[in-house]
Amino acid sequence: MLANYEKRIEREGFKLIAGVDEAGRGPLAGPVVASAVILKKFKFKAEVRDSKKLSARQREIAYEEILKKSIFSVGVISHKLIDRLNIRQATIMAMKRAVLNLSVLPDYLLVDGRVSIKLSLKSESIIKGDTKILSIACASIVAKVTRDRIMQKYHKSFPDYGFNKHKGYGTREHLRALKELGPCRIHRFSFKPLLTHK
Repeated sequence: MLANYEKRIEREGFKLIAGVDEAGRGPLAGPVVASAVILKKFKFKAEVRDSKKLSARQREIAYEEILKKSIFSVGVISHKLIDRLNIRQATIMAMKRAVLNLSVLPDYLLVDGRVSIKLSLKSESIIKGDTKILSIACASIVAKVTRDRIMQKYHKSFPDYGFNKHKGYGTREHLRALKELGPCRIHRFSFKPLLTHK
Protein backbone atom coordinates (compact mmCIF):
# COMPACT_ATOMS: atom_id res chain seq x y z
CA MET A 1 0.00 0.00 0.00
CA LEU A 2 1.45 3.34 -1.07
CA ALA A 3 -0.25 5.19 1.80
CA ASN A 4 1.51 3.21 4.53
CA TYR A 5 4.49 5.59 4.57
CA GLU A 6 2.38 8.66 5.37
CA LYS A 7 0.44 6.80 8.05
CA ARG A 8 3.66 5.77 9.78
CA ILE A 9 4.79 9.41 9.84
CA GLU A 10 1.38 10.46 11.17
CA ARG A 11 1.85 8.04 14.06
CA GLU A 12 5.05 9.94 14.90
CA GLY A 13 2.90 13.04 15.48
CA PHE A 14 3.10 14.84 12.12
CA LYS A 15 -0.29 15.93 10.79
CA LEU A 16 0.34 17.78 7.51
CA ILE A 17 2.53 15.63 5.29
CA ALA A 18 3.25 16.91 1.78
CA GLY A 19 4.54 14.82 -1.08
CA VAL A 20 6.68 16.81 -3.53
CA ASP A 21 7.68 15.91 -7.09
CA GLU A 22 8.45 17.55 -10.42
CA ALA A 23 7.84 17.11 -14.13
CA GLY A 24 9.92 18.40 -16.99
CA ARG A 25 13.58 18.13 -16.03
CA GLY A 26 14.54 16.48 -19.31
CA PRO A 27 12.72 18.36 -22.10
CA LEU A 28 14.44 20.75 -24.48
CA ALA A 29 11.66 23.32 -24.19
CA GLY A 30 9.18 24.74 -21.73
CA PRO A 31 9.14 25.06 -17.94
CA VAL A 32 9.91 22.68 -15.13
CA VAL A 33 6.85 22.20 -12.90
CA ALA A 34 6.75 20.92 -9.33
CA SER A 35 3.78 20.05 -7.17
CA ALA A 36 3.21 19.65 -3.45
CA VAL A 37 0.26 17.53 -2.29
CA ILE A 38 -1.15 17.06 1.23
CA LEU A 39 -3.67 14.23 1.11
CA LYS A 40 -6.94 14.56 3.02
CA LYS A 41 -8.07 11.10 1.87
CA PHE A 42 -5.97 8.08 0.98
CA LYS A 43 -8.41 5.97 -1.02
CA PHE A 44 -8.78 6.55 -4.75
CA LYS A 45 -11.03 5.07 -7.41
CA ALA A 46 -8.58 6.16 -10.09
CA GLU A 47 -5.24 4.47 -10.56
CA VAL A 48 -2.68 6.56 -8.68
CA ARG A 49 1.01 5.78 -9.12
CA ASP A 50 4.12 7.23 -10.74
CA SER A 51 2.80 9.50 -13.51
CA LYS A 52 5.27 8.03 -16.03
CA LYS A 53 3.52 4.66 -15.70
CA LEU A 54 0.07 6.04 -16.53
CA SER A 55 -1.42 7.00 -19.87
CA ALA A 56 -2.41 10.62 -20.50
CA ARG A 57 -6.07 9.67 -20.01
CA GLN A 58 -5.34 7.84 -16.74
CA ARG A 59 -3.39 10.84 -15.48
CA GLU A 60 -6.25 13.23 -16.26
CA ILE A 61 -8.75 11.03 -14.41
CA ALA A 62 -6.43 10.66 -11.41
CA TYR A 63 -5.65 14.40 -11.46
CA GLU A 64 -9.32 15.36 -11.05
CA GLU A 65 -9.75 13.00 -8.10
CA ILE A 66 -6.50 14.13 -6.45
CA LEU A 67 -7.65 17.77 -6.55
CA LYS A 68 -10.83 16.81 -4.68
CA LYS A 69 -9.01 14.82 -2.00
CA SER A 70 -6.01 17.01 -1.24
CA ILE A 71 -4.53 20.40 -0.53
CA PHE A 72 -2.25 20.99 -3.50
CA SER A 73 -0.17 23.61 -5.25
CA VAL A 74 2.33 23.96 -8.06
CA GLY A 75 5.54 25.86 -8.70
CA VAL A 76 6.51 26.74 -12.28
CA ILE A 77 9.98 27.82 -13.39
CA SER A 78 10.37 29.16 -16.91
CA HIS A 79 12.79 28.04 -19.61
CA LYS A 80 14.61 31.38 -19.21
CA LEU A 81 15.29 30.79 -15.54
CA ILE A 82 16.35 27.21 -16.27
CA ASP A 83 18.96 28.59 -18.68
CA ARG A 84 20.11 31.16 -16.14
CA LEU A 85 20.35 28.81 -13.15
CA ASN A 86 20.70 25.21 -14.50
CA ILE A 87 18.03 22.54 -14.39
CA ARG A 88 18.92 21.21 -10.91
CA GLN A 89 18.66 24.63 -9.24
CA ALA A 90 15.50 25.43 -11.23
CA THR A 91 13.93 22.15 -10.06
CA ILE A 92 14.74 22.94 -6.41
CA MET A 93 13.24 26.41 -6.86
CA ALA A 94 10.06 24.96 -8.42
CA MET A 95 9.69 22.50 -5.52
CA LYS A 96 10.26 25.25 -2.96
CA ARG A 97 7.64 27.43 -4.66
CA ALA A 98 5.17 24.54 -4.72
CA VAL A 99 5.56 24.01 -0.95
CA LEU A 100 5.33 27.71 -0.13
CA ASN A 101 2.27 28.10 -2.40
CA LEU A 102 0.27 25.60 -0.31
CA SER A 103 -2.64 27.20 1.55
CA VAL A 104 -1.35 25.59 4.77
CA LEU A 105 2.28 25.01 5.64
CA PRO A 106 3.09 21.30 6.02
CA ASP A 107 5.08 20.01 8.98
CA TYR A 108 6.75 17.17 7.05
CA LEU A 109 7.95 16.94 3.44
CA LEU A 110 8.44 13.76 1.42
CA VAL A 111 10.53 14.75 -1.61
CA ASP A 112 11.11 12.55 -4.64
CA GLY A 113 14.70 11.83 -5.59
CA ARG A 114 17.91 13.12 -4.04
CA VAL A 115 16.74 16.72 -3.88
CA SER A 116 17.04 18.81 -0.73
CA ILE A 117 14.66 21.79 -0.79
CA LYS A 118 16.35 23.64 2.11
CA LEU A 119 13.28 24.90 3.95
CA SER A 120 13.02 24.99 7.73
CA LEU A 121 10.67 21.99 7.68
CA LYS A 122 11.27 18.37 8.57
CA SER A 123 11.90 16.63 5.26
CA GLU A 124 13.00 13.37 3.74
CA SER A 125 14.32 12.72 0.22
CA ILE A 126 13.30 9.35 -1.20
CA ILE A 127 14.78 7.84 -4.35
CA LYS A 128 11.95 6.62 -6.61
CA GLY A 129 9.50 8.05 -4.08
CA ASP A 130 6.85 8.33 -6.80
CA THR A 131 6.73 4.50 -6.90
CA LYS A 132 6.63 4.07 -3.11
CA ILE A 133 4.69 6.93 -1.53
CA LEU A 134 1.12 7.94 -2.33
CA SER A 135 1.45 11.69 -1.77
CA ILE A 136 4.57 11.80 -3.99
CA ALA A 137 2.78 9.78 -6.70
CA CYS A 138 -0.08 12.30 -6.50
CA ALA A 139 2.38 15.21 -6.76
CA SER A 140 3.98 13.58 -9.80
CA ILE A 141 0.56 13.38 -11.50
CA VAL A 142 -0.40 16.98 -10.65
CA ALA A 143 2.98 18.27 -11.89
CA LYS A 144 2.84 16.22 -15.10
CA VAL A 145 -0.76 17.15 -16.00
CA THR A 146 -0.08 20.82 -15.23
CA ARG A 147 3.03 20.85 -17.40
CA ASP A 148 1.36 18.94 -20.25
CA ARG A 149 -1.44 21.52 -20.28
CA ILE A 150 1.11 24.35 -20.43
CA MET A 151 2.79 22.66 -23.40
CA GLN A 152 -0.58 22.20 -25.12
CA LYS A 153 -1.04 25.96 -24.89
CA TYR A 154 2.43 26.57 -26.30
CA HIS A 155 1.52 24.31 -29.21
CA LYS A 156 -1.06 26.88 -30.30
CA SER A 157 1.66 29.53 -30.55
CA PHE A 158 4.27 27.20 -32.10
CA PRO A 159 2.31 24.51 -33.98
CA ASP A 160 5.21 23.40 -36.19
CA TYR A 161 7.21 21.87 -33.33
CA GLY A 162 4.69 19.25 -32.17
CA PHE A 163 4.65 20.30 -28.51
CA ASN A 164 1.16 18.81 -28.19
CA LYS A 165 2.68 15.37 -28.82
CA HIS A 166 6.16 15.27 -27.27
CA LYS A 167 5.71 18.10 -24.71
CA GLY A 168 9.19 19.40 -25.47
CA TYR A 169 11.13 16.16 -25.00
CA GLY A 170 13.91 15.41 -27.48
CA THR A 171 12.01 13.01 -29.72
CA ARG A 172 13.02 12.37 -33.31
CA GLU A 173 10.14 14.57 -34.48
CA HIS A 174 11.21 17.41 -32.20
CA LEU A 175 14.88 17.20 -33.21
CA ARG A 176 13.88 17.22 -36.87
CA ALA A 177 11.77 20.34 -36.32
CA LEU A 178 14.70 22.00 -34.54
CA LYS A 179 16.99 21.21 -37.45
CA GLU A 180 14.55 22.54 -40.02
CA LEU A 181 13.15 25.55 -38.16
CA GLY A 182 15.71 26.38 -35.51
CA PRO A 183 14.61 27.00 -31.92
CA CYS A 184 11.63 29.08 -30.82
CA ARG A 185 11.52 31.36 -27.79
CA ILE A 186 10.52 28.62 -25.28
CA HIS A 187 13.50 26.36 -26.00
CA ARG A 188 16.18 25.80 -23.35
CA PHE A 189 19.39 27.10 -24.90
CA SER A 190 21.54 25.64 -22.12
CA PHE A 191 20.59 22.09 -23.13
CA LYS A 192 23.03 20.17 -25.32
CA PRO A 193 21.16 20.01 -28.66
CA LEU A 194 20.59 23.79 -28.48
CA LEU A 195 24.04 24.99 -27.41
CA THR A 196 25.01 25.70 -31.02
CA HIS A 197 21.99 28.04 -31.35
CA LYS A 198 23.05 30.37 -28.52
